[in-house]
Amino acid sequence: MSVTTAPTAAEDRSAYRAVTIFPLLVLAAGALGYAFAGPISTQSGLITPLLGVIMFGMGLTLTLPDFRLVLTRPLPVVLGVAAQYAVMPLVGLGISLALGLPDEIAAGVILVGCVPGGTASNVVAYLARADTALSVTMTSVSTLLAPVLTPLLTLWLIGERLPVDGMGMATTIVQIVLIPVVGGLLVRTFLPGLVRRVLPALPWFSVLVICVVVAVVVSLSADQLLAAGLLVTVAVVLHNGLGLGLGYALGRLTGLGERSARTMAIEVGMQNSGLASGLAATFFTPVAALPGAVFSVWHNLSGAMLAGWFRRRDARAARDAT
Repeated sequence: MSVTTAPTAAEDRSAYRAVTIFPLLVLAAGALGYAFAGPISTQSGLITPLLGVIMFGMGLTLTLPDFRLVLTRPLPVVLGVAAQYAVMPLVGLGISLALGLPDEIAAGVILVGCVPGGTASNVVAYLARADTALSVTMTSVSTLLAPVLTPLLTLWLIGERLPVDGMGMATTIVQIVLIPVVGGLLVRTFLPGLVRRVLPALPWFSVLVICVVVAVVVSLSADQLLAAGLLVTVAVVLHNGLGLGLGYALGRLTGLGERSARTMAIEVGMQNSGLASGLAATFFTPVAALPGAVFSVWHNLSGAMLAGWFRRRDARAARDAT
């Protein structure tokens, strides 16, 4: 997707299709995981390698110029990444305390806040007429910092509730995030022609892999889903909504322009929830993985709604100016 040219109607339709169909597919995958919990739960060993496949796909979408903004416009990048790793973990903790969440669900909600931004945020930034180049850079930098910051934040905020294997989590994130992302980036750098041919199919392949992860995660806690589902959904909606709102407010309060503030809202509010589900299932319990699975559905829906609201606001401003 070009970040330097004005979006075309065809690109808009394709992007909207991606963000609206994705949560529907994830919902369907969750339903399958619930309906066929027995056989699907036997595939729990697939979660970690599939997350690595997703992150390798993310690496294939990156190029070295995506990191140029770190040098040319460091302030919004630093502010955005700092907000990403400060706002969402603390909001997750606050929601867990306010709702009195059981330890396992609280761990999952907080862990969603401790992971980096998700690649869906880049599509939503494009739809919202935000700064897409800045969005890509923020997502990339927060992802590369995840092996250090995610375990540290998890130890700090969850360690009193449940035992946390910080070193094991850091090692796992290196294996399923850092190495695949860097590997994908190197393949894109040295084999650009080959990668260009597969890029159009890559988002849909990633969606299918995420759907498999969600189906397995749901199958592992199917017996507790009905009891915990409403509570998890309330926590997720609050978490995502506060992240979007506080991210935008921080962008404006720190003097960023409208487009950069929109980007900060989207980057702070939208998380790599598939990674959160996988880590929760690996290091905590299947129930702890539920908030990440629900977040995977909700943040795409809320992101699409937010993008539509920003675009309608732009259209009204353009009408008022004429």
